[in-house]
Amino acid sequence: MNVKLDTKEKFTVITPQETSLSANMTEELNQLLLPYLQKDIPHIVFNMHVIASIDETAGEAIAMIQQKFYEENSSFVICNMQEAVEKLLDEHELLELMNVTPTESEAWDIVQMEEVERELLGGDFE
Repeated sequence: MNVKLDTKEKFTVITPQETSLSANMTEELNQLLLPYLQKDIPHIVFNMHVIASIDETAGEAIAMIQQKFYEENSSFVICNMQEAVEKLLDEHELLELMNVTPTESEAWDIVQMEEVERELLGGDFE
């Protein structure tokens, strides 16, 4: 999977360069995203502005990856989701499982706010 990476001080922005995410890409998504949990800065902003279509299996994979990040006290925020993608995820009741913001800037804010919450709660973040 072709992606653009932008490493910031507190998180990494990952922007897929594919216009579609399909079921056969779920393993690639896992291999791309899950290793960040082992990094010094494990927080991800997943910018989906290029993705025009997604199938249910890929949506489920993203929801499961995001859940894994939160289980490991790491942030995973999705931003810039196109309307057709958002609609499909909502129809399959996946959107409500995801931490989604309209813009990358708002995603940055959430990652930083969650970091402060983790520090205040001593790592017991959910």
